[in-house]
Amino acid sequence: MPPVTHFPKNALLEALPASEFARWQSHLEPVEMPLGEVLCEAGGVMEYVYFPLDSIVSLLYVMASGASAEIAVVGHEGLVGISVFLGGESTSSRAVVQSAGNGLRLKAHLIKDEFRQSGPVTLLLLRYTQALITQMAQTAACNRHHTLHQQLCRWLLLSLDRSRSQELVMTQELIANMLGVRREGVTEAALGLQRLGLIRYARGHITVIDRPGLEARACECYAVVKKEYDRLLPAIRAT
Repeated sequence: MPPVTHFPKNALLEALPASEFARWQSHLEPVEMPLGEVLCEAGGVMEYVYFPLDSIVSLLYVMASGASAEIAVVGHEGLVGISVFLGGESTSSRAVVQSAGNGLRLKAHLIKDEFRQSGPVTLLLLRYTQALITQMAQTAACNRHHTLHQQLCRWLLLSLDRSRSQELVMTQELIANMLGVRREGVTEAALGLQRLGLIRYARGHITVIDRPGLEARACECYAVVKKEYDRLLPAIRAT
């Protein structure tokens, strides 16, 4: 694979002080992240943390029955594997690639060592963790109190913020699994957005035509999450 410098950037890595990033750079390994790849199973111990570049990863809570629902989405703004440096070792969620692309990975013991230094890296990782927890909490509230139409708008906007284009490659079945709802419900909601001229959906490709209109149709949850990311991580912007 191409060297690290030839890939799109991860905003969390870009926010590192230059000296810290220089120290990490030789340890970052480029990895392909194909659609559906499971980076970590619930209860598993992660050997690496992952920094998506042009891919998107869903964090899913999996029930004993096998049913699952998305609790957060991670793209080029962040990392997958906060349990590694928070001391929990294992995670209660499954991490699965929902949009194929590339990423970088770093061995778990290296990020643990950096976190224990109690310097700028520690502060950055803690701020990112707080932002991610906000997304998880807001997702739980949204799934309980808002309509499927509003949930779909929130999900699309969060995914777009973590993508590098205005098009998402997502089947209705995948979206239904992410939201924990029936496929028929997603079909109806997506067609409704298409009739309003907000998106175009064809053969698994969702193109956002009117983003301001989509934001206007979304519930408060999207704005809450975005505001918290911007407040906690002002140096991190879409690149």
